[in-house]
Amino acid sequence: MTSPVDPVEGAGPVEEPMEDPAAPQTSHARPGSLQQGLERPRRAWAIDTTPLRNPHYRRLFWGVAATMLGQQMTLVAVPYQVFALTGSSLLVGVTSMVALVPLIVFGLLGGAIADSMDRRRLMLVTGMGSAVTSALLAGQALLPGGGNLVVLWVLTACVSGFTAVNQPTRSAVIPALVGAQGVPAANALAMTVRQVGVIVGPLLAGVLIAVGDLFVAYTVDALGFVVAVLLLRGLPKLPPGRAAGPLRLGAAIRGVGEGFSFLRTQPVLLMTFVVDVIAMLFAWPQAVFPELSEGRFADSPNSLGWLFAGVSIGALLMGLTSGWVSRVDRQGAVVIGAIVVWGVAIIGFGLAPSLWLAVLCLAVAGAGDMVSAVLRSSMLQLAAPEEMRGRMQGVFLVVVAGGPRLGDLRAGAIASAAGVGVAMVSGGVVVVVAMVVVALVVPSFWLFRASRSSYATDPVTD
Repeated sequence: MTSPVDPVEGAGPVEEPMEDPAAPQTSHARPGSLQQGLERPRRAWAIDTTPLRNPHYRRLFWGVAATMLGQQMTLVAVPYQVFALTGSSLLVGVTSMVALVPLIVFGLLGGAIADSMDRRRLMLVTGMGSAVTSALLAGQALLPGGGNLVVLWVLTACVSGFTAVNQPTRSAVIPALVGAQGVPAANALAMTVRQVGVIVGPLLAGVLIAVGDLFVAYTVDALGFVVAVLLLRGLPKLPPGRAAGPLRLGAAIRGVGEGFSFLRTQPVLLMTFVVDVIAMLFAWPQAVFPELSEGRFADSPNSLGWLFAGVSIGALLMGLTSGWVSRVDRQGAVVIGAIVVWGVAIIGFGLAPSLWLAVLCLAVAGAGDMVSAVLRSSMLQLAAPEEMRGRMQGVFLVVVAGGPRLGDLRAGAIASAAGVGVAMVSGGVVVVVAMVVVALVVPSFWLFRASRSSYATDPVTD
């Protein structure tokens, strides 16, 4: 990562004074800095909350927390409203594609934009755009007839586009806020609070939908973005690692090309995407949940709900006990091990004769995926220079969004032809074997150490 960011606008990199090797070794942690916080004792397994002592990261964290609940409620409310308007599951599927296309396009462009302008400003602009769009969703829910499909699709695309720019930008600023040492713990905190939203948001949305109040569900989403914007206003300026210039579409498109060119020269960064695509393409289980709930687990109450919650339950529990993850140095090896755990757990899920065992396997898979996600994101932030972080996080968002959808297609096709067990077991076996191949063929990924990453960043200070 790049040199420390000077909080004074227009100033260059901070030059650290040379140390006298004969002088006594003392701590150089800034008062109240993350490094100083890391010197304090903490529990070995509990989630590492040290980054929350940093006031800048604290604003970012609570901004994420404020938006996650409403976002998850909207993810439930939109497909429900489409089905209520049309009675067509096909159009519900089309709605998913309406959201996916801008997510891919603006995920890539958003990363390039985040590398060419002040990232604090970009987060404020996209946050306000999301708030206004969610407010319009609430307004259209009050239209006669329960809304309008075309309006709903347009607003859904806008929400997806704003999210696709905002999310890579939020991830790209984490090293500048907490420094290299705090990146894994900061990622674990952010991903854990997201899992809380994934579990609680749909439950609240279900309650509101049951009483016919989509307006409130969308309004909660809008208010969450407003709170996030108010919090983010207190951040310092967060310029990219290169000189910011006027925002032009052509420059953003060229920036995407530069990002992929850079990625081709970085096998470690490239493999963070490849291993996730392998895990999601061959072992994403969601497509088979309805068939299992109607067949193998038909006698178990609320089996569909438990199946959908299984992965998130495991991810949340791992997040709450992720203190050790933030101290991992051999990040590449642990990522491969975590994905092997995912693959083995999916094999167990495919063979599970009872609902409780299937949910347990899904929870183990979710725990492995949580470890993989935290460390892969950290590797991207630590092994990419400041001026490339936005684009790398944009690609990360596209992979995270697209992989499970491709996995649904594969799992559904094989389950229809040969059964759920074959679909899940075969996919899990492929994942395990593929991780062994990755470790042998790309030793730089297996041997990657956070302590030897090429770029180092200190947290910004006021």
